[in-house]
Amino acid sequence: MVIGLIIAACVVAVLIVIGIVIASRKHAAQRTADARAEAAQARDQADTHELKARQHAAEADERAARSRREQAVAEQQSRSAQQSRSVAQDLRSRADDIDPDIEE
Repeated sequence: MVIGLIIAACVVAVLIVIGIVIASRKHAAQRTADARAEAAQARDQADTHELKARQHAAEADERAARSRREQAVAEQQSRSAQQSRSVAQDLRSRADDIDPDIEE
């Protein structure tokens, strides 16, 4: 009878060890799954931030190009204004040259 109790105790001990091993494996598998999910979420966030960074860079490039175009237009308008002033001055001088009422 004592031998039967010893065998039963050994069987219970083996079953407990098996249960602990199975629970440990399930826990490890769950930790692995959680880590994979967290890594996937971090990658998604990184992709989102990268997309925003590209968008901001594109907007900055567009702004810079617009600024360069505006600068070119401003320079052209400045040259045109200077040319108009020069033409106006030449016309005034010519008018003064041919006006009989203006003494030289």
